Amino acid sequence: MRDAARSFAKERARIRAILVGSIGNLVEWYDFYVYSAFSLYFANAFFPGDDPVAQMLSASGVFALGFFMRPVGAYVFGRIGDGKGRRAALMLSVLLMCAGSLIIALTPTYAAIGPAAPAILLFARMLQGASLGGEYGSSATYLAETAAPERRGFYSSFQYVTMIAGQLLALLVLLALQNLLLDDKALRDWGWRIPFAIGALLAIVALLMRRDLAETSAFEAARKDAKRGSLRALLDHRRETATVVGLTLGGTIAFYVYTTYMQKFLKLSAGLSASQTTWISAGSLLFALILQPIYGALSDRVGRRPMLIAFGVLGTLFTVPLLSAISQTHDAWTAFALICLAWLIVALYTSINAVVKAELFPAAIRVTGVALPYAATVSVFGGSAEYVALWFKSQGHESWFYWYASAAIFVSLVVYAAMPETKEASRIDRV
Repeated sequence: MRDAARSFAKERARIRAILVGSIGNLVEWYDFYVYSAFSLYFANAFFPGDDPVAQMLSASGVFALGFFMRPVGAYVFGRIGDGKGRRAALMLSVLLMCAGSLIIALTPTYAAIGPAAPAILLFARMLQGASLGGEYGSSATYLAETAAPERRGFYSSFQYVTMIAGQLLALLVLLALQNLLLDDKALRDWGWRIPFAIGALLAIVALLMRRDLAETSAFEAARKDAKRGSLRALLDHRRETATVVGLTLGGTIAFYVYTTYMQKFLKLSAGLSASQTTWISAGSLLFALILQPIYGALSDRVGRRPMLIAFGVLGTLFTVPLLSAISQTHDAWTAFALICLAWLIVALYTSINAVVKAELFPAAIRVTGVALPYAATVSVFGGSAEYVALWFKSQGHESWFYWYASAAIFVSLVVYAAMPETKEASRIDRV
């Protein structure tokens, strides 16, 4: 009886730790993606001109540049997470995100302070980029180390559940402002500041919740390793580092195509209204959110590698047809169905990529190993996906971007075919 009670209490504590860690991740990604969700409304406030595509290109450029701080954040927070503890890294990352959101909420427009406005916007986005660079590795490591081995894929999938939920929350705030609270003029004049202020407040709540997170046993076991979290230690794992880069390349482009870029794609290419694009994006993100734990649990049964290979094959074959079909439809329901079909493919990657990375590295270097090569790849390919797509469109060759995304997924497919099955060769319990 005592053993059963002790086991129940342990499982309850594990679930609570995973939920608290996940909720903090949700807030981080809400704060980051509010920028993308509301850029249609505030682009003219920071970037003057009459061409909406040019304004969106400028706003997307700042979005992409913010991503280039992610490797910096990954390194700094990797050192903290591997050196001082996962909890310390998780708390500091959400604090930095709070600062970035608050700055954007309070920054005057270009009309008020001139070029200083986009400069401050860029600075705030760089803070947020550094924060996310640290958040990914820290939360992926924390979830993987906290979860029971037989359910590690399921529990780790909640990292992308909360990433997507953060985007979904941003879109729900947008829908509420669009349809219930403000008209289009008010949203463009000042209403776009509201979600950034909300994000700053939510980040404070997440910070308070993370104060009570228990440190993982894997970190405690690795405390005596003098090289933990160092670049020198990471160089001892060159193959694993290269694997993270390769498996991330195609998946990160696919993820950002169907999340941050899709809202602009539906408006500028498919010709749907702002309200329609928001509803379609919200509905498809909800569908994607539901898929994550289902696919994560499936990976606990069939392994990680078969699912990654399935994503690589299907993504290579169907990215061009799906994006072409979405661009040519002018029906909201058809667009929604096509995006959901795409998510059936992309979720094969998103649901398990975090646990796969965590399983590649021993505890002493895990946060840095997960975060740094991932952040470097995302900053180059994921963060630039929207910008590259808009640039191809501005040059009159939008379909070239479809082939670019498909080729990137094929490169990752080669890596999936060559990598080991991490579920069977997991290093989660190794110092």
